Amino acid sequence: MPLHYSIAGRADAAETILLSAGLGGAAGFWAPQMEALSSRFRILLFDQRGTGRNAAPLPEPYSIAAMAEDAVEVMDAAGIGQVHVMGHALGGLVGLELARRHPARIGRLVLVNAWAKADRHTERCFEIRLGILRSQGPAAYVAAQPLFLYTASYLSENHDRILAEIAHGTAHFQGAENLLRRIAALRAFDARADLPRITAPTLVAASRDDLLVPWTASRALAEGLPNARLWLTAEGGHAFTVEQPEPFNAAMMEFLAD
Repeated sequence: MPLHYSIAGRADAAETILLSAGLGGAAGFWAPQMEALSSRFRILLFDQRGTGRNAAPLPEPYSIAAMAEDAVEVMDAAGIGQVHVMGHALGGLVGLELARRHPARIGRLVLVNAWAKADRHTERCFEIRLGILRSQGPAAYVAAQPLFLYTASYLSENHDRILAEIAHGTAHFQGAENLLRRIAALRAFDARADLPRITAPTLVAASRDDLLVPWTASRALAEGLPNARLWLTAEGGHAFTVEQPEPFNAAMMEFLAD
């Protein structure tokens, strides 16, 4: 089934940026970046296969490579030959895979809270989340998800917003089987051996207080890539692009315009 996509930003822009969401798969994750990006770029957006507007059962087995080929399918359908890619967590792995498989089609990479191979702490977090899903069901899984995304102060100050986010996530849950296959894909991903040949200019961004992905995983990723720089924020959690978008947006736009 062809994937639904949309194009936003400047229709006359010379450059296009493809936005690749994390485990939730929803393009809406990037709302805090849209205004900044729209001033300069054409923006290619899509919900990942199995989620949102592209909801459908995923095949077994499933992989980050398959997600990367989905992104290529979207690029081809939109008639776009080359893009910059900005990806969050799982979406960052998709960006790495695109650069590994289709280097000529990638300009610059912005990898947010991404990794070359999942850290053992990240593995432990996913075991806990999977345990909640298996023992208590999707509603409990979705209710626990903000704990891994946001800081405690943000959760406290945005209580009603978080409740609305949980309600939306429960109503639009991607399905347990799809989620299990997507988690298995990110846990199986290992790009360490290929990092030296991924030469696209890359900004690796992370938060020191990310509960789910240690910032040191981003540091290791940046050190393994031959043309990467590391940008760190002191706080903001796994979703610092949502909690504190302004500093990140400034660094991201400066990098893309460099």
